[in-house]
Amino acid sequence: MRIGELAQRTGVPVPTIKFYAREGLLPPGERTSPNQVRYDDTHVRRLKLIRAMLEVGGMSVTAVGQVLARMDAPDRTVHSMLGAAQSAVSRTAGDRGTPQDRERAEADVAELVRRHGWTARPRHPGWAALVQLVMTYRDLGRDDLLALLDEYASAAARLAEAELATVARVPTVDGKIETVVLGTVLGDTAMAALRRIAQENASARMSTPSA
Repeated sequence: MRIGELAQRTGVPVPTIKFYAREGLLPPGERTSPNQVRYDDTHVRRLKLIRAMLEVGGMSVTAVGQVLARMDAPDRTVHSMLGAAQSAVSRTAGDRGTPQDRERAEADVAELVRRHGWTARPRHPGWAALVQLVMTYRDLGRDDLLALLDEYASAAARLAEAELATVARVPTVDGKIETVVLGTVLGDTAMAALRRIAQENASARMSTPSA
């Protein structure tokens, strides 16, 4: 197909397709003449993946490029792809608190990981984000929210098992890798949306006077 049909099938404007190609997000099409380039269904799939990560996952163009580059690497594995996707979506704020505050938060996170029998290490992108969260709760004097972390951890463990079971059922390596990427990037969006709906439901039930 030509670029106009590619744009029509994906909903991505032609100038945006050309931008993605220049940025290395979209593989080049097959040049059939000096002024003609042909695209195929792999480009349709890639554009849909790019749109999902940008528009639904809220990732930056740079982060999407990093994930796609890892997906295209010859030495990619499902596990390494999981790490790449997690790093791309993990956001951490600047350093806060004193060294003593950070040391205490690090110890708290290590203890949380130990309690749940996890093998996560301090270099994991989620670890740094959790340390900052612990420090923030303490700085705000909200130990009550800090106490919820075990609930979050238990729910996260169940979800992770279900997600990886879904990955295991996908028959191809390419499919597994795409599932890992979408599950990580869009899964964050799904959990945020579902949590807000659940909060609204719980709040409505708690607000309703009992008969």
